[in-house]
Amino acid sequence: MVGFNSTSFHPATYQLTGFPGQEAAYHWIAVPFVVLYVTAVVGNCLVLCIVWKDRSLHQPMYLFLCMLAVNDLGMALSTLPTVLGTFCLHFTAIVFDGCLAQMFFIHSFTFVESGILLAMAFDRLVAICNPLRYAAILTHPRIVGIGLAAVIKGTSTNLPFPFLIKRLPVCKSNILSHAYCLHSDMMRLACGDTTVNNIYGLFATLFTCGFDSMFIILSYIKILKTVLSIASHKQRLTALNTCISHICAVLLFYVPIVAVAVMRRFGENVPHFVQILMSYLYLFVTPVLNPVIYSVKTKEIRKGIFRLFSRDVM
Repeated sequence: MVGFNSTSFHPATYQLTGFPGQEAAYHWIAVPFVVLYVTAVVGNCLVLCIVWKDRSLHQPMYLFLCMLAVNDLGMALSTLPTVLGTFCLHFTAIVFDGCLAQMFFIHSFTFVESGILLAMAFDRLVAICNPLRYAAILTHPRIVGIGLAAVIKGTSTNLPFPFLIKRLPVCKSNILSHAYCLHSDMMRLACGDTTVNNIYGLFATLFTCGFDSMFIILSYIKILKTVLSIASHKQRLTALNTCISHICAVLLFYVPIVAVAVMRRFGENVPHFVQILMSYLYLFVTPVLNPVIYSVKTKEIRKGIFRLFSRDVM
């Protein structure tokens, strides 16, 4: 039986779902999730440690990278308790307010990450198009201001979601589709009018990810024009090479979002297992792969890793 709060018509708890029908194999499914969480936490902490220790890396590009690493840590840790609880301990219950809190943090970290990626695009724009004024434009106070603006924009845009969910009566079921809480999943269980939720959800996505992605594209159009105007082929490649890591991070963030959105809208014939798997990839791919990409493609981070481990060995 589903327990409902008699005054607000909300379930006392929600039931989280991993992969329906695969409950007997959850202890095996838990293994890759543990590996992903360990990789995300260790990788992002390693990036933060390297930049913190090496004062020569206290430059705008690496400070923005630290913001990205902190945000990716937050995203990973916000889903860790329920995902590992579901697959490792078979504990699927989550209280209503706890589900609202997790939903708020997941969406907030998503929106903030979009803002940080835009800030990193601006960093590359200034570095390539106006290198002589790079240090004067991106001062430490201005970098802090840009980071705070991304956090405030992301969290304030997401703030109405818990209240929009709380006003809806839930009378269909209390079983969610994933091992974590999302606005669209909680809204699906409501038996009231969800028009406001749908409209605001679309507005929030366009205001954050939509506008940010548009400005990122415009930044790279300007960067490309500047690079193509450079006479030396070697200098053109050097300038473009400084953008490779950021371009990969942008693609890792936006492609899964678009893929999941398209699948939910037009993927009636896509197997349910694939839809669930794509939803997990959407949350895991950036925290896990961002530190890997920056470690492999950024020479200074790579050197920092070698120095850190060679010092430990000695």
